[in-house]
Order: sequence, then C-alpha cells, then structure tokens
Amino acid sequence: MSTPARLAEQSTFDSQLHLRLIYGNGEVGRAGELAAEYGANKVLLVTDPGIRSAGHVDKVSSSLDSAKLEVFIYDQAKENPTTKCVTDCAKLAKAEQIDFIIGLGGGSSMDTAKGCNFILTNGGEMKDYWGVGKASKPMLPLIAIPTTAGTGSECQSFALISDAVTHAKMACGDPKAMAKVAILDPELTLSQPPRVTACTGIDAVAHAVESAVTRKRNETSQQYSKIAFGLLSESFPALLKNPENIDARGRMLLGAAFAGTAIEHSMLGAAHSAANPLTAHFSVIHGHAVGMMLPHVVRFNSKDKITAEAYADLIDGTAICADNGSMPYELLAETLESMMDEAQMPRALVDCGVKPDKLEELSEEAAGQWTASFNPRDIAAADFLELYQKALGS
Repeated sequence: MSTPARLAEQSTFDSQLHLRLIYGNGEVGRAGELAAEYGANKVLLVTDPGIRSAGHVDKVSSSLDSAKLEVFIYDQAKENPTTKCVTDCAKLAKAEQIDFIIGLGGGSSMDTAKGCNFILTNGGEMKDYWGVGKASKPMLPLIAIPTTAGTGSECQSFALISDAVTHAKMACGDPKAMAKVAILDPELTLSQPPRVTACTGIDAVAHAVESAVTRKRNETSQQYSKIAFGLLSESFPALLKNPENIDARGRMLLGAAFAGTAIEHSMLGAAHSAANPLTAHFSVIHGHAVGMMLPHVVRFNSKDKITAEAYADLIDGTAICADNGSMPYELLAETLESMMDEAQMPRALVDCGVKPDKLEELSEEAAGQWTASFNPRDIAAADFLELYQKALGS
C-alpha cells in the first residue's frame, strides 16, 4: 500500500548490513571453528545458570575445546542485566586476558557480553557509553548465539544495561559492538519453558510491529519488519499449540533476528517506553509488559494517517489481513490481543499487581524513556497515562 510520495519521504538512509548470519539445526557445533576463523585464542563464554543447566554451555565448550581454544565461563548473566553483571564479567575477562567473546542465551546474556566488551576494551563505566557511537577504541570480536526467539540482540549493536542503583535502563550502542557472527540454531530453543517461549515470542512480535512505524523507519527497516512479522505471526500460534514444532521454532528465530535487524535501523516506540516502568516497579516480565501495552499504542498511533498506512503495509499479505470490514490497524491490535490470550498471558495491568495510584508516576517515567522519542506520534506523560488507564482493566 506504499505510495510514491511516501517512498520519496523515506528515501534517505544509512545501513550497515555486515553481520554473518548462520542458521540451522545443530549449527551451534560450529562455534569453535568460527571463533578460530576470527582469530580467537582465549574465549570468554557469557551465559546464565539456566542455560548452563540446560546443557547448552557444554555444547559450546566442547566445540571450542575441539578447536583447541581456551575457554573461560561467566555464567551469572541475569534478566535485565545490570552494571554489576557487566563489571563482574569484565573483571574475569581482564584477569584471563580474553581476546574473544561469545554470548550464549537470551538477550540478557548477549547484552552482558556486549557490555563487557565495551568496558574491557574502552574502560570506564557503562554510563559512559549511554547513547550511540561513544566507544573510541576497537572492540573484541563477538559471536552471538540466541537460545530464545525474542530480543533479536544477536543482530543489534546495542547493549541494554540497567544501572544497579537507579535501575535506569541504558541503551549503549556502537557499530563496533555488533557481533561478527550470529548462530541461529532452532534446537537450542527446545529447552525453553512455556512461559519463556510466550514472553520472548510476544517481545519479538512487538519488535516487528514497533520498528515498522518509528520516525526513523525507512525502506530497508520496513522490509525487515514486514518479513519478521510474517514469520512471527504465522509461527507463534503454531508454537504455542505444539512446543516441539522445530520448524515453527526455526521461523521464530529467523523472525526475531530480522526484527532485531529492523530495530538496528529503525529503533522502537511507545510500547517499549510504557513497558520498562512496569518491569522496574512491578517486576512484570518485559515481553508480557510490552504485550499488554502494544495494542493500545497501535490504536493511539493509528490516529496518524501515515502511521495507519504503515500498519496496513505490515499486515498486507498475512493471514490476518482478511476483509471483514475492520480497519487494518484494528485488525492488527485485535490480533495482538488474541496472541496474548493464546499465550495465556493476562492483558490487564491490575492482574499483574499494578496499582492505579501509581499510573501517574509510571507515565512520567515512560515519557522520559529514550524509545518514546522515536514513536511516530508525539507522546507525552498525559498520553501515557491514558494508555495505562485503558490497559489497567477492572
């Protein structure tokens, strides 16, 4: 549904598409071979306790051993990684004179690995890199291996790190922080608990939806968003019905990676801005928080005609684009709500312990989030308050 006028408006962009993407069942076994190819000798493997107990660390370590590489393991990455995680990880890396890093796990492990890379190679603290392009020195080569289909961090140059004291979430980005290689192995995602599959899957869907309409969107990012949404909207419901469906898991991994690539070129919007305070104050898991807010944000943004058309472009050609008389943006919002229901995730904030008397504070914090500045419609604290009120429930 794109028009020549809209294409002309979005014709300028600057893309760096230099990530090596490797996909397939069992491809994690190539980690050692690939690390050696990029000159590794001493490898830091960054992961979390759950990934270690699932046996994935052993798979990667075995591959690295076979390539005759020394392996050192930091396995204390945490959900919503903090500056303390990064500092502890960097201390180990420095002590062992690491020359290569592998991030294995969800977004938390990969972000911790990237954060460690900033501190190890450029010194200082994570807050010194809050923003874009603030690393002045080269960084170590990195391989990213996701075990969840969610954040798309493997395809991004940003590390999202929370300040251990203030809990402010800092987006620290630099092209030098981008992984050299991302390995997408669907078999690694079979170990996910159903709740993790649901939350990360909703997060990936939200990435495709939000990146499709931001102020920074362009033809390149929108193509990635559209492909990602097509893969995710088809495979997520199938995966919820049959968690052993390895083909659906593969499509989810690809969709999450492509959505992550779209973010790299387009950023995110108000749904993520609204989600972060819910996580900080009420410990709502990030994917769940985004999923609750996204349908309301879609309806809010669709009051802008051009944005409504962008949503229509996103769902065009998918199974949800049926001619039932509804506007495309409403079809999208309803589909997102249906996904939450199928995943058995409550859609009302009150069901997650959110208190009505906290909404104004949440709204102020949401308006101050970096991603809010990329939302296609101007959005202020008063607008966030209205969104939270609509999502509150009874």
